[in-house]
Amino acid sequence: MEEYLRVGVISNTHGVRGEVKIFPTTDDIGRFKKLKQCVIDTGREYVAVEVESCKFFKQTPILKFKSIDQLNDVERYKGKDLLVHREHAVKLEKNEFFIIDLIGLKVESDEGMDIGTLTDVLQTGANDVFVVKTAEGEEVLIPYIEQCVPDIRPETGKITVHLLPGLLDLNRK
Repeated sequence: MEEYLRVGVISNTHGVRGEVKIFPTTDDIGRFKKLKQCVIDTGREYVAVEVESCKFFKQTPILKFKSIDQLNDVERYKGKDLLVHREHAVKLEKNEFFIIDLIGLKVESDEGMDIGTLTDVLQTGANDVFVVKTAEGEEVLIPYIEQCVPDIRPETGKITVHLLPGLLDLNRK
């Protein structure tokens, strides 16, 4: 399991006092109001920062970090990931998972057929869609709905799916 989870990307600076605009990569943008500590992934190192304040402009979180008070000090972080430690992550409800914890899990049918490995989760709005890569290198799209995905167990590394009639045929080229 990953120790840090991405909650956003620093998209730009805001003003001259060291504030930054965040492109959220979390489902709950209200979480930024409660954010106290986070980490900036510079690509070479993790820079721990404390959040001094948060405000919103048109659904875009704007954060001010403690000890970063000038535009020049924060400009170098544009385009960098904003991470939180797993212990500071949003608490999940039953049957909720972080996508990062699902990527790489083996996908099997409820009849024991090996389908492949989960490589991505597409967020479509109506429901998420699992992208599964087969041993032959093909991609299979499986809707993440209760009828199709009855069991997910990250602790065992396995997702069990129920293949509705014709689902695999829809994915063939």
